[in-house]
Amino acid sequence: MRTPLIAGNFKMFKTAAETTAYVVELRGLLADARGVDVLIAPPFTSLAAAAAAASGSAIGVGAQNIHWEREGAFTGEVSAGMVREAGARFVIVGHSERRTLFGETNATVNKKMNAVVAAGMTPIVCIGETLEQRDRNETLAVLDRQIKEGLDGATGEQLAAMVLAYEPVWAIGTGRNATPAQAGEAHFHIRQRLKQWFGLDSAGRCRILYGGSVKPDNIARLIAQPDVDGALVGGASLDPKSFLAIVKGAAI
Repeated sequence: MRTPLIAGNFKMFKTAAETTAYVVELRGLLADARGVDVLIAPPFTSLAAAAAAASGSAIGVGAQNIHWEREGAFTGEVSAGMVREAGARFVIVGHSERRTLFGETNATVNKKMNAVVAAGMTPIVCIGETLEQRDRNETLAVLDRQIKEGLDGATGEQLAAMVLAYEPVWAIGTGRNATPAQAGEAHFHIRQRLKQWFGLDSAGRCRILYGGSVKPDNIARLIAQPDVDGALVGGASLDPKSFLAIVKGAAI
């Protein structure tokens, strides 16, 4: 059975001091939480502070993005090795905001995924359709392309250790979320494609998160879907008590 993972994506919120205070509070709140893995992804400038505050606890730390090259003349970019040194063990790759606001493609997602794996960290590879694509009944075809191109070259063993996150783009930051049935349908399709392309065992071990306006009042219904293995949480992760309620709602 796959242990649920609840990942909090802070986006462009929280200074290093604010992140430290958050982790200290979250550690206390999580003292009696069982049956779920917990991860936070603060901004680059807060990674080291998060890792220091989380040291010795079960709270994982991840980065929100990386550049695929190890080093070079890439002003403003950060490499996988740099975030690992700062304490990250996970990296979010291809988040819908990176795709829509910063022009990331399946090809760049693939490069970043490979860089994360090469650095010995776990990629959280995000996929999902826009509202226009859903309205044109292209959801499953879009997911197929994103999986095939974004994970191109990955082995079954690498896939088994990865995390995927299904993000219906139309449900991020809008207050509108996919119904549990819609999420379940998409996750089932993703799992079937992973079985087809990477094998039954690897597909069964890979965790697939749902990301799209996850809140304390809908996590239990989402996690009840057989192929939903947790959540990638945005705004609701910024308050430790709200995040705790989501974690407890996902506990097995």
